[in-house]
Formats: sequence, structure tokens, C-alpha cells
Amino acid sequence: MQSNYKKIDLLGKPFLQKVVVKPPFAYDFPVEERACFLYVLQGEMRFKFEDDQTDIPVNHSLLLNCLDSGKQIRNTGDASAGEVVIVTFHPEILKKIYERELPAIIQPGRSVSNQSHGKISNDYLIQKYIEGLLFYFENPALVNEEIMILKLKEIILLLSQTQQAETVQVILSQLFSPAKFSFKQVIEAHLFAQINIEELAQKTNLSVSSFKREFAKLYNDTPANYIKNKKLEKAAELLLAFDNRIADVAYQCGFNDLANFTKSFHDKYHVSPTHYRLNQIAK
Repeated sequence: MQSNYKKIDLLGKPFLQKVVVKPPFAYDFPVEERACFLYVLQGEMRFKFEDDQTDIPVNHSLLLNCLDSGKQIRNTGDASAGEVVIVTFHPEILKKIYERELPAIIQPGRSVSNQSHGKISNDYLIQKYIEGLLFYFENPALVNEEIMILKLKEIILLLSQTQQAETVQVILSQLFSPAKFSFKQVIEAHLFAQINIEELAQKTNLSVSSFKREFAKLYNDTPANYIKNKKLEKAAELLLAFDNRIADVAYQCGFNDLANFTKSFHDKYHVSPTHYRLNQIAK
């Protein structure tokens, strides 16, 4: 239940919102051409999409676009009130304030991903940015269009400098490049990346359970087994094509542990990587 609400518009559309909610609370995001940055000031919020959920603790935030249905935010089991600041990104406003060229963080990058939401970790500069916004909520007479445009540009710059900058680019760029990658395109693009199944599922914009079901339908195998076999097949090719160190081959194929790579390779080819290379050369 909403107990306190404040809003600041920019160019005729909601830009900043501060909401205090008391449990039980649930909000379904409407399908719209916009993205939202939600920062938790108090309490803990839970983001739900399909059968996946993410808890957002105090001083952490969530970035999401609203191009797909089914996204919801609600309070956790905590009985205390929650307080959230929301910054909204409208593509038409971004185009207007960046007349010459959109910043790189909004333009489509090289990442093959359909990820539509991601948690942003605690960041000191973003904390200070939010503290600055609170001043304007308490002093609305000092708000003007020029200041709000600067605040919009500032949060985009700050997000581009976080550890999740790649995720930020994927989510924001979808406002301007709504084309979707196929499930198979996402899988093939990340076969040799050092990411886990949870991260790969995020890039397909599916929960882990939905991702595994879709993977099994398409590949008739588990993600872990299929991807490991593909990595080992590539490793076998690299061992013969180049005179690289075994450790370098392992890393190129997405293994970050040499012992694990050596064991996995032996399990598949019944010989160590070193002897595999020597045996093939001897032939």
C-alpha cells in the first residue's frame, strides 16, 4: 500500500519518483517504451519476472526496461515500510536532450543478449546522486528543466561507470534497437565465455528453470553438458592448430581452472591434452 508519493516531471513525462510503501505491496510494470532505475532507500524489494525473482537490498538498485510484460516489484517478507527512488528513461526524451548523438552506453554494443533487467551493485557515486535527488523532492520550488536534464545525463554517466556497464548498455539500448536475438544466437555467442548458467539464462531473458526447459527442447541435452562438450571440441582443435600453452587453450575455451580442464578433456578423449597433441602430430 502506497503511503507517500512525490514526482518530478521532465518535458511532460514522469522523470523522478519517490515512493514509500507499506506491505503488502505489489506493482506490475505496464508494457511501455521506457526503462526504469529503481534505488532502494529503505526496506527490501523483490523483483519478479516469470518464475525468477531477485531481492534488492538497501542501497542497491535495479535497472529494467518495460518492453516485455510480466515484470513486477513487491515487498519481501519484511513487515517494515519500503522507500524507493525511481528514475525513468523515455527514449523520446533521450533523443531530444542528446541532439547530436546518443551516448555509447545507450547505443547497441557487441553483446548478443536479450537481458531486460539487472541488479546494480552498491556504488558510492550513485548513493551520492540519490542523496542529491532527495534535496529536490524536499525543495520542489528549486526544480527546473535545465537542472533535471543535467540530472538525467548524470545518472546515465554514472551507470556507464559501474561494474554492470555492459548490462546497462544492453538494457538501455533496447529502447532504440528492439530487435531480439534468437535463443540459439545467444547460446552460440557465449559458448566459450566464462559465465555460469544463471548468467547465460539472464542473457536469454529467461529464468533458470525456463532456460533449461528451452535448452532441452532445442539441443536435447543439458546446458552444462552441451556447453562443456563444445568447449572441449574447440580445445581439441586449438591443440592441433596452434602451438599454444595448454593453459592458454583452456582459457580460450572458457575454462578458468587448468586442473578441471585437464580432467574434463581426459574424460572425453581418454588422454591428457598434452598427449592428445603429441599423438595427433605423430600420426
